[in-house]
Amino acid sequence: MSFLENIFSLKNQVAVVTGGGSGIGLAIAKFLSSASASVVLVGRSLEKLKAGTASLKEAESNIGKIGYVGFDLYDFANYDLAQEKISAIFGPPSIIVNCAGLNPRKSVEEVNEEVWDDTIDLNLKAPFFFTKRFVPDMKTRGWGRVINIASLQSKRAFKNGLPYGAAKGGVAQLTRAMAEAWSKDAIICNAIAPGFFPTKLTEPIFNDDLVSKKLAEQTCVGRNGIMDDFAGLVVFLASPACSYVTGQTIYLDGGFTAK
Repeated sequence: MSFLENIFSLKNQVAVVTGGGSGIGLAIAKFLSSASASVVLVGRSLEKLKAGTASLKEAESNIGKIGYVGFDLYDFANYDLAQEKISAIFGPPSIIVNCAGLNPRKSVEEVNEEVWDDTIDLNLKAPFFFTKRFVPDMKTRGWGRVINIASLQSKRAFKNGLPYGAAKGGVAQLTRAMAEAWSKDAIICNAIAPGFFPTKLTEPIFNDDLVSKKLAEQTCVGRNGIMDDFAGLVVFLASPACSYVTGQTIYLDGGFTAK
């Protein structure tokens, strides 16, 4: 195995990706699999999970094994059961990607306690309590990677994004706190803050050509994101190469936050 293959290979690693049935989660799963990781997709929709699993197995770049577990991340009382089901597929995961998210896009006046709790629970509470279940195995192994999905709203505010922005601001701090707590055990914790990518959450933006064009013009590179832009960063953060980078939120945004 060459030097580059050695430091970036995910061979013999097991990854779990929440929200892995579609969108960014599915793209991340594809790139982890392409680097030889065995990947378990987690989400509520069995239909999406089955379709996502099939698409990954059919991809020419696929190298690692693919499986899935249907689980509702709001079901905090059964996280132990979810851990058991996930670990039973390919073994305990060494890479955790917390990608499941919710952005209700409500005005301040429309935000009630239910909207607030649903948004905070899925975007902020779930990543901590889900990851925490797998930390003991990572400590025993002496190796682990945690990748949280933050947001441009971890850094700045957007209209109709109050609870989402509060949650994603929390994800950036959660990532730092995870690193402080676990990196001494070689569990490296970082976050990716995507710019504007075409997903279910951003459909209202990409359905408006003028808005989409304006956002592209606000980047340094002059375009919005495509899923392939995740490949290098995801594999790096999950790989042996990322052994001294921890607690960081990296903005994958084409320079949107640099301007």
